[in-house]
Amino acid sequence: MEVVVAEYVDWFNQRRLHGELGHITPAEHEAAHYLTAEPSASLQKTS
Repeated sequence: MEVVVAEYVDWFNQRRLHGELGHITPAEHEAAHYLTAEPSASLQKTS
């Protein structure tokens, strides 16, 4: 039973097509976000 739940959670969080995200997977949306996001000021290197 635990394997079935883990498989469902993986599908839900990574592989399902999400209508509110333009019918892409949550994983694709997250990857696109990190490619276009500006680094926060706290993460920028200071010299």
